[in-house]
Amino acid sequence: MNYEKDFDGLTAAVTGAGLGIGLTTVLMLKERGVTVIGLDLKEGDMSSVAKWILCDIGDSKSVTSAFAQFPTLDILVNNAGVSVVGSVETSTDEEWSRVLNVNVVGLVRTSRAALPLLRKSNHAAIVNTCSVAATAGIPKRAIYSETKGAVLSLTLATANDHLADGVRVNCVNPGTADTPWVQRLLS
Repeated sequence: MNYEKDFDGLTAAVTGAGLGIGLTTVLMLKERGVTVIGLDLKEGDMSSVAKWILCDIGDSKSVTSAFAQFPTLDILVNNAGVSVVGSVETSTDEEWSRVLNVNVVGLVRTSRAALPLLRKSNHAAIVNTCSVAATAGIPKRAIYSETKGAVLSLTLATANDHLADGVRVNCVNPGTADTPWVQRLLS
């Protein structure tokens, strides 16, 4: 696809950028003229199109360290996420803590770290990857669905909180996509 470079000169950070929806987002932003910095635990396949910064969004120090490397930022795409298979009855406290820590609190960490930079941009935007799971009951995905419901609510609250700052905050709610992550869940 050949897109007009309508985002020319902007800088974006994409979490979970090494593969799947994150990598596709990196590629699409790059095609539109964006300087993209991928934040992930592993570089994955982004090395040819984006700078990679090791970042564990489940850890405050890692997020602070990653965002200290940004001189400027216009767009934050909160895409990183994890899941487990199970119901309310079968999921452990440890699984709940891990998935909530990454999917919800991790998104809070990255948004908090990005906001001082975004306030300086004339094009500031945060895009959170939510999921159809936020509004539809998906069997054996209780924790994931709960966290994505929280992402939806958090997006709405954050949008209101930062409207006066000129920071647009939205989320996208994709359905099931054929990604390596989904393939692992299905196997």
